[in-house]
Amino acid sequence: MIGARHGVPAEKVRPTASGVANRAYLLGPDLVLRIPRTEAFVADLVKEAAVIPVARAAGVRTPALVTFDDSRTDADVPYMVLERVPGVDLAALDGAAGAEDVFREVGRELARLHRVTPAGVGELTGVPVEYDPDAAAPHRLVDVLLRDGMLDAEAARWLRGWFDRLAERIPASSPRVLVHGDIAPQNLLVRPGAGTGPGEGAGAAPGRLALTGIVDWGDAMWADPAVEFAKTPLWGIPAMLDGYREGAGGGAGEGAHDRSYAWEARVLRYHLTWALARLRHPTPVPGERHWTAPPASRLLGILRFFASSPPEPWPALA
Repeated sequence: MIGARHGVPAEKVRPTASGVANRAYLLGPDLVLRIPRTEAFVADLVKEAAVIPVARAAGVRTPALVTFDDSRTDADVPYMVLERVPGVDLAALDGAAGAEDVFREVGRELARLHRVTPAGVGELTGVPVEYDPDAAAPHRLVDVLLRDGMLDAEAARWLRGWFDRLAERIPASSPRVLVHGDIAPQNLLVRPGAGTGPGEGAGAAPGRLALTGIVDWGDAMWADPAVEFAKTPLWGIPAMLDGYREGAGGGAGEGAHDRSYAWEARVLRYHLTWALARLRHPTPVPGERHWTAPPASRLLGILRFFASSPPEPWPALA
């Protein structure tokens, strides 16, 4: 029925890769239908309908919203129809060469997105405000893990010292900007041999991966822009921050001129804090595509990153 409303016959409607919150269907070659799995996920779809036009107006490459229908005439929940962009998600290309190029492009896109502020666009339906993270929270988390036997006393002292060293580099407060909230491989659409922007596909290097779109805005919020880098594997962060600075994102000059490396410290604090928090809830979630679903993934990701001779200034933050 929904396909017919968009001129697509039933035989051209077929399921495609879906997420936790929504079922997804291809409506012919040009459209994608997303329907919340349950009522609990409707609020996220409402939020996406408010955020996507704002993100596109800021110049972010994300599929255009064609229809948001909350009449519940065709389904028992609201649904969304989006334009389909070429490519596959980065998570489907496990270990693909050229991923760093994609992350650099993503950084430039985020620099555009993070220029959007509440003062500039006003209130957006369903978009929450995340307040400044509690500077003492990592220490309390370490204390809880020590109490519960998840850490030994020496490891707890070492971790507290690491958080203290990071805190010395981090500003007391951060601006609130619009963040996507789930910049992870499964939400980055890519294709090989594409250019880095509209009309630049011709002549691109064969096999090179390029970003074609950022999808799934259900976790969007007003937040510290550094939190945007917390759901990307840490090995992709140097390239993403390079792209962010190239795009003149907030604090773009810090990496080149400010030896405190506040941006790297802010991002690393999120990764380390969230990795330790996962130890409090170590139940595996088989079948999830998100790279952080396995309980040890974040900790192993940090270990892998620092064991692989990361570029400056990252060794100085360890």
